Amino acid sequence: MKTAKHADWRSPGELRDAYLFTAPLIFFAAAFMLLPLAGTFVAGLHQDVTFLSKEFIGLDNYRSILNDPQFLQAAKFTLGFVVVSVSLEMLLGLGFALVLNEGLRLRGLLRVAVLIPWAIPIAVSARVWELMFNFDYGLFNFVGLELGLTSAPVNWLGTSTGAFLSLVLSDVWKTTPFVAIILLAGISAIPRDYYKQAAVDGAGALQRFFRITLPLLKPALIVALLFRTIDAVRVFDIVYVLTRGGPGGDTTSLSLYAFKYFLTGDFGYGSAVSIIVFLIAAGFSVVYIRFGRFARALGS
Repeated sequence: MKTAKHADWRSPGELRDAYLFTAPLIFFAAAFMLLPLAGTFVAGLHQDVTFLSKEFIGLDNYRSILNDPQFLQAAKFTLGFVVVSVSLEMLLGLGFALVLNEGLRLRGLLRVAVLIPWAIPIAVSARVWELMFNFDYGLFNFVGLELGLTSAPVNWLGTSTGAFLSLVLSDVWKTTPFVAIILLAGISAIPRDYYKQAAVDGAGALQRFFRITLPLLKPALIVALLFRTIDAVRVFDIVYVLTRGGPGGDTTSLSLYAFKYFLTGDFGYGSAVSIIVFLIAAGFSVVYIRFGRFARALGS
């Protein structure tokens, strides 16, 4: 009903202009997103293996995927990675944003320094972390042995828990600055008068944070959470460089699982996995936007 009321006062000319202005966006969205997505879905309905004739098999690929223990393991790892990694990034990013928003000396330099991890290409940063976690000559083992923290080198990437934590650490280091910058922009947009009035009324720092900062920061929090969750669901680069999905496939992400089938020439199966990854990411997006009340947070 709310939408209908809003539409009543718009003239036909305004609606026409609105459609004209959004037409290029709709065209490019269809050309570069919807068409490839539709093509991937159609490919997933076929048996499309190199050197074999292409054959329509309906949903057989999806049935095989859902009954594949390797897929279930990849889904378990990916969802666990999303929960742990994104949660840490949101907490740390919020902390950095609050600190950088204060009137500190050299604040500009600190903001630039925070962006450095995010500016480094993922493959490069993952390779650096791989060298640091190396069993024979890695920095962590060297420091641990020199300081007497460990009596023998630790096989960081050779155990399921160690490999998982290594991936989380490298991802958090890489992408927390992205969250911090988005939240810093949101905090900077909050009028200072609100805080001054709250201070006059006797509100403490915690009260101002929970009564003013968090509610007004909600749109930025949702945007950061949305982007980071989508990226974490389709994580590939750091997994491929750091662990290759090991040990024993325990850190194989859904994107790496799909990539292995593309690599072996099974394009139909790989396409079906890619569609499942898309659906999971889309599901998270719908939940965030709907239950996060994004429209209301924006003040509409």
